[in-house]
Amino acid sequence: MRSSRVTQVLKLLMDVDRPAFIWGPPGVGKSAVVRALGADLERPVIDIRAPLLDPTDLRGIPAVVDGRAVWAPPSFLPKEGDDPGILFFDELNAAPPLVQASLYQLVLDRRVGEYELPPGWSIIAAGNRAEDKSVVYRMPSALANRFAHIDFEAHFDDWSEWAGPAGVSPTVISFLGVRRELLAPKASETDGIAFATPRSWHMLSDAFKVIGTETGALEVYQGCVGKGAAIEFLEHARKSLSIEAIERILAAPEVAVLPTTAGDLWVFVKHVGQRIREPKVRSALPSLLNRLGAEWAVRLARDVLRIDPMLAFDPHVDAFAKRHADVLIGTASPRRQPTQPAGAAS
Repeated sequence: MRSSRVTQVLKLLMDVDRPAFIWGPPGVGKSAVVRALGADLERPVIDIRAPLLDPTDLRGIPAVVDGRAVWAPPSFLPKEGDDPGILFFDELNAAPPLVQASLYQLVLDRRVGEYELPPGWSIIAAGNRAEDKSVVYRMPSALANRFAHIDFEAHFDDWSEWAGPAGVSPTVISFLGVRRELLAPKASETDGIAFATPRSWHMLSDAFKVIGTETGALEVYQGCVGKGAAIEFLEHARKSLSIEAIERILAAPEVAVLPTTAGDLWVFVKHVGQRIREPKVRSALPSLLNRLGAEWAVRLARDVLRIDPMLAFDPHVDAFAKRHADVLIGTASPRRQPTQPAGAAS
């Protein structure tokens, strides 16, 4: 299930007050989806790393009150009167069986001993699968049966919609636009400790912004995504549309020759989207929307509206949006910028 659909399903489960467990390989953005959901709903997310818990941590410690032992719950659990939020147990099935067993009552009955989860708080958990070559314990059937289970898979379209506004290098996005299968290969298709995931591509992007295609770049990049993917990316980066070429287009958007290959169009559209708040880029936008083919113009419109939703009131953007309303509806809201899952999370 792609991230946009995972978000929709999580919202439905929250509406009916049922806990959810997100399954997926490392680095695809499971925890980022939960954080983005919390931001979108304006609810706090308490992130608890289950492997770091002891079996007794959730119940707390006893204290003597009026001659009786009263259990004091841990401070990381929400208190009565707190605003609604999300209690997120990340890497739950990497926790030992006794820790997982300590969650039985909280997940099913929303309480542990004398502690009760406040109204409006939702429980979400996440973990890797055994086939992902991760360290995991078999989840007890009694605990598994308490969750609604969601399979998460990385999908380029969802990832790229997040990546542009998040500042991921346009060159990285353009490479994965033409080599989508390298965004998150299956564990059986990887070789070595370093392998490609949305998280590791984000890591490579940060490095690429600093070192580009300089000598020694290959060793850095293969340390992020593996040797094969790094070699392909570096070759793409060396042939990619240059910043100088992009600047020439922005200087004369009405007449400049536009890119024609898919790779260069990805670079150009994502680059313009990330810089839309610059006056010269904003002034070039109407010409670019008119001159780019419909597919790439729509991609550009989506990116700029995610970064600056107020552009929906620009007459040129408004006219373009009306012509392409069937694919642009719901892309952005002038009230609040939507959040998308980060590619740099587990």
